This record gives sequence, structure tokens and C-alpha cells, in this order.
Amino acid sequence: MTHSSYAAADALLDPLTHADGSADDVWREMRDRHPWVRHEPDGYPAFWSVTRYQDVRSVYADPERFSSAGGVLLRAYVNGEDPGAGLTLALTDPPRHSSLRTILAPHFNERNARALADRLRADVRDVLFRAAESGEFDFVHDVAGRLSSLLIARLLGVPDADLDTAVRWIEEAFAAAKPMTSHVPLTRYVIDLMEQRDKGPSDDAISLLLEGEVDEELLTETEVLLNCENLLGASENAGLSLAAGMAALVAHPEQWHDLREHPEIQASAVEEILRWGSSATHSMRTATSDMEREGCRIRKGERVVLWVRSANRDEREFEGPEKFDLRRKPNRHLALGFGPHVCIGQIMARHQSRILLEELVTSVAAFEQTGPVTPLASIAVNGPARLPMRLALR
Repeated sequence: MTHSSYAAADALLDPLTHADGSADDVWREMRDRHPWVRHEPDGYPAFWSVTRYQDVRSVYADPERFSSAGGVLLRAYVNGEDPGAGLTLALTDPPRHSSLRTILAPHFNERNARALADRLRADVRDVLFRAAESGEFDFVHDVAGRLSSLLIARLLGVPDADLDTAVRWIEEAFAAAKPMTSHVPLTRYVIDLMEQRDKGPSDDAISLLLEGEVDEELLTETEVLLNCENLLGASENAGLSLAAGMAALVAHPEQWHDLREHPEIQASAVEEILRWGSSATHSMRTATSDMEREGCRIRKGERVVLWVRSANRDEREFEGPEKFDLRRKPNRHLALGFGPHVCIGQIMARHQSRILLEELVTSVAAFEQTGPVTPLASIAVNGPARLPMRLALR
């Protein structure tokens, strides 16, 4: 049941609404006439839908009134509470969130991204070579997914000898809408890495977490493990963003031609790919006090769901938001969040995306889509589930 003036909004809880694209029509109507809509769905906690850019941005920027500690994804009751609530970077509020972020920041900053540039480029070239040699391949899994999993594996300190196995586990464990078949061996492997780093720290994120302190206390083993899983899970969004970008370039050949002829637009191209893909469909917060927004009374403890893709299509913020435009400026999208919880991996994600674009332009002679795009059916993440392609290198 919907406790609001726009009953069609309940369709947003149906993954097929997102898979067939009709969610965009629902969001458009909500942005125009019902920017805050309350839901009382069966099987889920009551929540508010927020669809306009400025509203989403303001909630992101206000952790005091909209908390992340209770979970950032809308979960059915049957799934229980998120085990990382109050413990992980994504599921804590300042000041604890700020402390955790400070611990990890040295491994996710611009300096480290530049230091990793050669390694990232080598990975991109290797992945594209493998794809070209295989004939027909799935860009989602064989290129985008592998690249994002390789990056997070390297940041966590996975040895080169274990990379192929670790990447397979990461992809299987966090694949959208699939059973987490590899979650157990991946967790065991991360625990093994934690034990190794406890005996001899290295230059990786696991070592930072083991040595870091919050309120002058070391993190517990559970906190370290859950934060590692938090980082590993984020690789799915990064991969989906890369895949959505490729799908958009295939569907808009004039944009691909513009990119090849004008490499100086690569920076704006990365931002448009992030906006267009909006791989995180939603993010959730919990109201910490009673308040009123747009004439709606939000009660303390109620969930507030921020529809990120809708915000990135808001006509009030973006001119021609339904147009894929690699030259778009300004482009203040919210694909990577905003405020204290802006994605800690944003710098790395942008670097990897830029390097992939550079290598596509310089190393690929031609590419073609060899079958239909299969969209994801999910309320949490957006992008292609499968993108069959063939490419030839120069």
C-alpha cells in the first residue's frame, strides 16, 4: 500500500521496472508532482522516495538529520539488518565515519592513483587483449567487471599469483541478482590476508585498517573484515559504470567519433559516463528527528530512499538530461554521492575510467555489439547485465 498521492511509485520496488526502463517515467512524474512520496510496502519498512536533484543532494549533505548507520540500501524484512551497520565506512556517521575515512584515505588519494597509473594501464591493455583474442566476449564480465575487481584486489594487497582466483571470487560474490556462491571462500581468503598483514604489515588497505585507530582504539577483527567486504562490494558499482559507458558509446556512435577525434574531452566524458550510468540506483538514509519537507511530515526513524538515477536525470539541474553528451558542462552529478559520504574510491574510479577510454581510443581499431544488451533487474544497481561484443586491436 502507498501512503501518498502517487500510487505508481510503488512500481519502483519491482526490479523489472528498472530493467525495462519504465522507472525513468515514474521518476519523471514524481519529480514534477510528487518529489517526496511515502510508501508502506509489504515486506519492507515504510520509507520516503526522494527524486529531485537538490533534495537528494541536501539529504546527502546532512548526516546529522539523515543517518547512514542504519543501512544505506533498502532491504526486505526477510534479509534482516545490514551486519555492517554502525561498523563500516559506508554505514557510519561522523565523527566515526570521518575517522575510518582518514585511515583509508592514503590508499585512495590522487597521489596513490597516479602511482598506480602504469599498473592500471597494463591491466587495461591485458584485459582488452584477452577480449580481442577470445572473439565474442561479454564486456560486462570480461572487461568492466574484471578491471574493477582487479583494482580493488590490488588495493587490498592480493598477491599477483592469487589475482585470477580472487577476481573470480569477487565477481561471483557481489554479482547483482545472483547467489553469493563465492562469498565464503572470499571471506576466508580475506581473513588469511588479515592474519598475514597482522604479522607483517604491507602497503595496502588491509594493513591500514589493521593499524588504524578510532577513538584511540584499534579496530576489531570484525570491523576490519566488514570494511574489507564493504570495499570489495563497491567494485560492482565501478564495473557497472564502465559497462554502462561502453553500452552508451555503442548506442551513440557520434559520441564515440567525437571522443576519438577530440581526446581533450576525456575528462568531461568520464563525468558524463558516470552520470549516465548512475550505477547506484538508490542510497538510503534514516531520519534522526521529526521534520517537514515539501509539505510532508517525516518522522524520526523513517527510511528515506534517494533515487540517484532520478536526481541525475533532473531537468532542473541538467539541460537535456536524457541526452548522452560527452561534452556536458557543468556536470555536477551525484553518481558517486555527495558530502561526507562521497565515494572514497571516486579518484580511483575516475582514473580507471579515463585510462580505459584512452586505451579504447588508441588501441582498438574497431568494435561491434554482437547481440542485445541484457539489462539488470535490480532496485539497487543499474547497468547492463550482459553486453556481447567483438573488438579488433590496432
